[in-house]
Amino acid sequence: MINRRDLIASGLLAAASTALPRRASAQLAGNAFIISGFPAGGMGDLVSRPLAERMRGRYATNVLVESKAGAGGRIAVNFVKRAPADGLAILQIPSSVMTLYPHIYKNLGYDPLRDFSAVTPTATYVYAFTASAALPATVRTVADFVAWARANPEKSSYGIPAAGSALHFAGMMLQRATGIEFTAVAYRGGAPLLTDMLAGVLPVSFNVLGEVLPHIRSGALRALGVCGPERSKFLPEVPTMAEQGITDVALTEWLGWFLPAATPPEVVRALNTVAREGLQDPAMVASLANSALEPRHTTPEQCADLLREDYERWDKIAKATGFTMAE
Repeated sequence: MINRRDLIASGLLAAASTALPRRASAQLAGNAFIISGFPAGGMGDLVSRPLAERMRGRYATNVLVESKAGAGGRIAVNFVKRAPADGLAILQIPSSVMTLYPHIYKNLGYDPLRDFSAVTPTATYVYAFTASAALPATVRTVADFVAWARANPEKSSYGIPAAGSALHFAGMMLQRATGIEFTAVAYRGGAPLLTDMLAGVLPVSFNVLGEVLPHIRSGALRALGVCGPERSKFLPEVPTMAEQGITDVALTEWLGWFLPAATPPEVVRALNTVAREGLQDPAMVASLANSALEPRHTTPEQCADLLREDYERWDKIAKATGFTMAE
């Protein structure tokens, strides 16, 4: 004869037995890869590598980080677009590669709104308008630089990590707002640009704040302004470009995760969940802050909305400048 305790125990065992397969099926078998569009050792690794460690054995059997650098991130985007929609190929890319590039490249090879399932942003960051020792020490603000550039047109150039990048557009918008003529000097990434800035080869540059922040704090470089909509908590004493009258240069970029468009919704949600849990880890938050990165997480639906909003905003900016890339 079965008593009440036996019934309860058997019920719990039955519930556990039905729950266990669902739990197991939520973990993907095999290796998942976070595919970055930029060289190893850069800003993206500060997000992807610690998250990969937290995802192993939870999202997939193993989670690795792989760089497919080149073409300003487009090689990685097209690689993940063509990957099987099984959740094992995760694209990590700056938002401008998905929201700006479609408006300046004629043969992009991908449609960010159709070819991908948005998962979540992982981190946000701002840009700094940075001065080197090539500028007189009296140049401390955007207005100071504009006056200097007008007086020294032969010397007025600015460095950017890549042609056609959001940082390139920041320079173009500054030029349009002030009427000054100065030349963009494009580099193959932020590292060589930073090397030349520290050597005083260029007077100013637009940089990801985290890349130049240690050198601003040491005094080797100085920030004339930050390009976000509000002051950065990592550099609160420096006014925004908008505060200094350059209202068009109010840019915040985010690093995002995407999966191929046909990925099952439950896999998208599973990746979203483990990303959220990793980004909420206090150690992760502190680590990102060291590089002027702020963790950000949304639902997949909110991420898709954010993608569309930024896509439409960059469409207007690109049309206003008339800038296109030849390739």
